[in-house]
Amino acid sequence: MASSKAAPAIDKRRQILEAAIRVFARQGFHSTRVADIADEAGVAYGLVYHYFKSKDEVLNELFSERWSLLLAAIDEADGSVELTPRAKLEAAAGFIVDSYRHDPELMKVIIVEVTRAANSFGRTHLTEIRRAYDSIARIVAEGQESGDFRRDIDPAFASMAFYGAIEQLLSGWIFDLIPASDTDFEQAKSLVTATICDGLEPR
Repeated sequence: MASSKAAPAIDKRRQILEAAIRVFARQGFHSTRVADIADEAGVAYGLVYHYFKSKDEVLNELFSERWSLLLAAIDEADGSVELTPRAKLEAAAGFIVDSYRHDPELMKVIIVEVTRAANSFGRTHLTEIRRAYDSIARIVAEGQESGDFRRDIDPAFASMAFYGAIEQLLSGWIFDLIPASDTDFEQAKSLVTATICDGLEPR
């Protein structure tokens, strides 16, 4: 009986989160009211507050869910003894590109409203964001130790370049500046990795 009663509550919470993604992506976080999320979700205004204290908490939840998956994907790739450092970086890039391909509205919200918002949400989640940067830097450092990558480039700098390239790609797709077909997505995975790793290869 307990599980059958819990299921609808979980569904409503997810329904509200999914509605928030659509509204945030369409009109921006700061222009969104809790009432807009409730209308989009087709629920009573008060029900949103039953699950979330504010729209800020909704955005926090959306970011943390997706970012934890990114961190797990990087850790999984980094933990593989079969993958080269280059392949590990390509796996990380592939996860991010596929995240956009399958859930573009959510990724738009994360890029525009969180990772670029250095004075608000970006600062709030700085520890989580740094973990992702540190994970990529660790892979680069491992590549330097194994001789796959040159040693004269700071791993932290390489990590910034890696994420900077991916963020620009995502921004290009978000704002319809570059083509976004399945072929483009697949090419982007290898091109980002090639751009970074070719620069890291020993001379």
